[in-house]
Amino acid sequence: MIYQKMAIPPRSEHLWRYTPWPRIHPSSIDEIPDVDDLVLSVDGSHELESGIQLENTHEEIARAFLHSTGGSKNRLSISEGSEPIHINARASGHMAVGHLHLDVKASCVVIVHLSGEPEWVGLHITGKVHPNCQIAFGFINELDSNTKFLRCEDWIVERDGDLEHATLSIGGFRCKSDLRSTLNGTGSSIRQSVTANAIGSRHDDEHVEIHHLHGHTYSDLVMNSACSGNSHFIATGLLTIAEGANKTDASQVFRNLLLSEKARAEAIPELEVLSDDVSAAHGAATAPVDPEQMHYLMSRGLSPDESQALIVSGFLLNAFSNLSNKYLTDEMQTRLTVHLECELKR
Repeated sequence: MIYQKMAIPPRSEHLWRYTPWPRIHPSSIDEIPDVDDLVLSVDGSHELESGIQLENTHEEIARAFLHSTGGSKNRLSISEGSEPIHINARASGHMAVGHLHLDVKASCVVIVHLSGEPEWVGLHITGKVHPNCQIAFGFINELDSNTKFLRCEDWIVERDGDLEHATLSIGGFRCKSDLRSTLNGTGSSIRQSVTANAIGSRHDDEHVEIHHLHGHTYSDLVMNSACSGNSHFIATGLLTIAEGANKTDASQVFRNLLLSEKARAEAIPELEVLSDDVSAAHGAATAPVDPEQMHYLMSRGLSPDESQALIVSGFLLNAFSNLSNKYLTDEMQTRLTVHLECELKR
């Protein structure tokens, strides 16, 4: 669909309730600005196919907008097992946009590391996990603290395919992510984690949808955030189980740790279940640091800042506990630990 002909979504929509479209658009909402390419490079022997053709079939406004702006277009096809693949995404200029498609026909590990200092960045990632294939995918947002960031992802997991998906969100000033996965075959599964450290005035809105179209599918979603200053974190999740998708097992858990009186966090899990013989669960919790934990650590010689940092570190690292790929888990935990150590020294 053409972006200019689309209606601006109202704030009553689940997706745009806390970050309305005009707040994340880089300019006037009726304009399509000129953008630079988001430059992607791959470490190792793999090569990106650039300049691919993209069909404009998007009926969702953020995806239609990213398609209309252009930007870099890349595809990575993985047809045999290999060492972990690191993709460096570097944003520069005033505004930058990129598109990346992953075609997964073998078991692999792929980690995307996003950095740069532009005013606005847009990224659309699509992926197809073919039957009996597995991918452990990590995304690390380390953009400049003044950057607006719009991210969309669309994954299709076929029969007996497996997707492990980890997000580490520690960059950007105002971030909006819309991550959608479809389990499109019996035996397909997804384990997904989102970890965010919201500091200062950072606004981070993470929306996740997982759609079970067939029976005997599995999903597990965990979102953890730590919010300090006057930051705001929003976690919204939608799990849908189609009619006839019996023996599906789906769960989502959101946890938020508030580190200051002005910090805010929203947790909104949703279930849409149209089958009877399923297991579906959701939960959410938001709380400040436990005073008893602080007292315990301080009584053993740690300062208040060190005690709180230790609690925050353990809390955020725990979000990756539902992942089984050791390389992906270690990589995400290492990047998070480095980030938290740098924050403690400031």
